[in-house]
Amino acid sequence: MITHDTSGGLSGHPDHVHTHRVTVLAAQAAGLERLHLEAGAPWHPRALYLATHPHTAVAALSDAVGEHRAAHGVPDAWVTATVDVGPWLDRKAAAVPALIAALPPEERARPLSTEWYIRHHVAPATGEQTELTA
Repeated sequence: MITHDTSGGLSGHPDHVHTHRVTVLAAQAAGLERLHLEAGAPWHPRALYLATHPHTAVAALSDAVGEHRAAHGVPDAWVTATVDVGPWLDRKAAAVPALIAALPPEERARPLSTEWYIRHHVAPATGEQTELTA
């Protein structure tokens, strides 16, 4: 499974933050035996990856687009998987904000041709009620 990181990715958009929360909860709930009996046996995802941007990539993106917006990133050491998406750069550029898509192709390639992920351990939900403490 893949979702945004805890800050909602580069933009920190509230919808992305909420997507992160819902996806993590869904990954945990997938293992609950009694949640959806009609769905069959419980299933526990083997992996959950959080799409993120390491600080060095945020700096490169800021160099390309300027300091127009706040950008969220994580320490580079947190990244556990890197994917070269250069072959799909045109498709990706069509889906990103106009500020980035409007960059000349050579400037756009640098910040967009790689994606970074943090492998996140998902503890299976137990289905037991737990007491919340402050």
